[in-house]
Order: sequence, then C-alpha cells, then structure tokens
Amino acid sequence: MTTPSLLVPFYEHPAQRPEAWAALVGAAPSLYGVVLNPASGAGPAPDPAFAGAAGRLREAGVRVLGYADTAYGRRPQAEVVAELLRHRDWYGADGAFLDQVATAPEALAHYRRIAVAARAAGAATLVFNHGAHPDPGYEAQADLLVTFEGPWDTYRTLDLPVTARYCHLVYAAPAGFRPATPVHCAVPGAGAHPWGTLPHLPEPAR
Repeated sequence: MTTPSLLVPFYEHPAQRPEAWAALVGAAPSLYGVVLNPASGAGPAPDPAFAGAAGRLREAGVRVLGYADTAYGRRPQAEVVAELLRHRDWYGADGAFLDQVATAPEALAHYRRIAVAARAAGAATLVFNHGAHPDPGYEAQADLLVTFEGPWDTYRTLDLPVTARYCHLVYAAPAGFRPATPVHCAVPGAGAHPWGTLPHLPEPAR
C-alpha cells in the first residue's frame, strides 16, 4: 500500500499543462495534498480550468490546499481568511497552504488567530510554510510545518530536525532523491519558478 507522502506545490495552469495535472490525478495514492495557486492566491475571479482540476483531484481522494501568502505576518488576518474562503467557494479546497509564515515567537498570536479562522472556514488540513525552522509554538497551530524550502545543494549540507509534523520542499533535486521528512516534495525545477515542475515520479514526458 502506498503511503501518501508527496505535498506538491504545482504552480502551472491546467489549460497549459493538462498532461501534468492528469499525472497528478494518476499519482493520487502517493499524494498528501496538492497546493492550488491560480494567481498567487485564489485570483480575482473563479477560473474554470482550476475548478475542474481541483474537482478531479478531490474525486481521486486528494486533499486540495488553497494557497494564501501571509507576508511573514504583515498581511491582515481578514485578507488571508477571505482568500481561503474564495478557495473553498470557487475550487472546493478542503485545506489551506499558508506561505511565507513567520518563524519568530512574536508572531504566534497572529497565526493562532489565522489558524482558528481557517479551521472555521473549512480548512480540515492546515500547512504552514515557514521555509526555515520555526519557534516550537507553531506546531500546535498547523497539521504540517514546512521547515525547509530551498535548493538541493543547500539541503544536502544541513542536518535538520525531522518529525512527522515537518515537511521539506526541495528544488533543483536529482532524480531519485527523497527528502528526510515523511511528507515532502523534491522537484527538478530550478531558477525563479521551480514549482512549475512535478516531482520526478509523476512528471510526464514533455
């Protein structure tokens, strides 16, 4: 039985990369979830192509996590929650992927309020993307904490803590490489848009 372990941030439009989105649906048993990011968030209006892709993922039993940037605590709670509500209403997102989450304890109260509101808005799964190791207080607020996001050349030099609640997102990674955390993602993409590629196994031929 396949353990669902891949958290995939795939920031490509379904109309432009239909074969890649089909590959994600085909890889459903291995997926922890897919981050839905139509326009650095939910976008100004519903996008039918993303709605269709999200529906196919949900039918395959995959969590759909709506993307919202929190600007390291600078973005007001109301804006973040409004974004998550659009993801829920337009795309049926059943979880949330909060990006650029602060790591310092001073921001804990702000993120605690966001977490409570996100749960109330229907986010059954909540992921915080810190990109670095955060204060331990954040562990009580989310189901999964991304404690590393960066290139493989950096990742391979580090000895990072690993728990079931941590996730590592690694780009510019060689084929066959698997990050240390149970939930993870490693993609071959590099440069300014690494998350325009899928993990090696589900990535279709182009």
